[in-house]
Amino acid sequence: METSLICLAIALVGGLMMSRLTKLVHLPAVTAYLVAGLLMGPYVMGAIGVPGLGFNSLAQVGGMSIVTQTALGFIAFTIGNEFRLSQLKATGAAAITIGILQAVITTVLVDIVLICLHFAFPAIISLPSAIILGAIASATAPAATLMVVRQYKADGPLTRLLMLVVAIDDAVGLLLFSASFGVATALSAGQVSIIGVVVEPILEIVLSLGLGALMGWLLNWVEQFFHSRSKRLTISVAFVLLTVGLSMLKFEIGGIHCGFSLLLVCMMTGTVFCNICSTSEELMDRVDGWTMPLNILFFVLSGAELDLQVVAQPVTLLVGVIYIIARSAGKYFGSMGSCVLTRQSKPITDNLGITLLPQAGVALGMAMTAATLPGGDLTRNVVLFSVLVYELVGPALTKRSLLAVGEIKPEGRKSHRTHNSPEPRPRHAR
Repeated sequence: METSLICLAIALVGGLMMSRLTKLVHLPAVTAYLVAGLLMGPYVMGAIGVPGLGFNSLAQVGGMSIVTQTALGFIAFTIGNEFRLSQLKATGAAAITIGILQAVITTVLVDIVLICLHFAFPAIISLPSAIILGAIASATAPAATLMVVRQYKADGPLTRLLMLVVAIDDAVGLLLFSASFGVATALSAGQVSIIGVVVEPILEIVLSLGLGALMGWLLNWVEQFFHSRSKRLTISVAFVLLTVGLSMLKFEIGGIHCGFSLLLVCMMTGTVFCNICSTSEELMDRVDGWTMPLNILFFVLSGAELDLQVVAQPVTLLVGVIYIIARSAGKYFGSMGSCVLTRQSKPITDNLGITLLPQAGVALGMAMTAATLPGGDLTRNVVLFSVLVYELVGPALTKRSLLAVGEIKPEGRKSHRTHNSPEPRPRHAR
């Protein structure tokens, strides 16, 4: 335990110190945290073997999953705050259309490219792996996007649309992955399961939204019994932790495997709470401030989790580069076509697709599930390689796009190390 605490402390300090270096070259803090994690991972500092100085193995990093899952829950809860009815009335229909279309177009394009690669070179990639990678390509990392938006205080039409699309993208990605995983399993086993392809994915989404709505309503009900800010903050944190724990439960009813999506559950909790609680906005701001160290740890641990051995595998690099090019084209042109269809402004049409490039935890979770299929190791390694590229480059591209449309405010140079001094009193003539 003492080694784990030392590692977490060094991870926090290392991430913050690295952010000072990346600021000199105008890179987002998210990139700094990921690089700090890479340096602390088992292939750099961890390889030295000094306890506490770094993570000595990927298994040790995996042992910190309670931190990353909790952080992801708070991030999803915060994103739910974007689904206020007042905002949905203005951009809801467009966000839903764009969120669905760009995800489907990305999946179809990656599927076509990788399936053609399979028929041209069957030894390189199997058909189930090609289908699975197409579905994984639809997923976008909400955490990296949110951190860039928060760091630079971005606000405007593109930012508001982006946050809604990212949230919708995860629900669509879950459906696409579940259906594709069922098809890939059928191709491997030689039989199609309607329950696995259709019933279980839809049931997971319905159960997730139902549990999230219930937790959001309960949070609002319990929160009314407390009036001090500290106690209301405490009950909010407790409910998010409870929601994260409940979303990890899995059970079986009549041969149907039931479970929840952590992201959907926590997003729905935040959505319901922010729409029925009159003081939710102030409380959400306090929760954001409380979770900042947790978010830093999330990205540092995500960086430490990246397996650098994949860059030494020629087949992984080949398929990975093709996957990255096809996915990037799908996200960019899929978003562009969707924006044209919904009559968005030219700045949004030209830049939204670039902001959807980051990919991380959700895709890795899908890849781990897909690793159980024949050829699953290649799927996992390709996703690991793409995450390594997207997480290091994606936040900077998101910042660039938001800067291009003028939605990023200057960070300023105000220091909070000194107290604000009162204004000097004017000297009146006697």
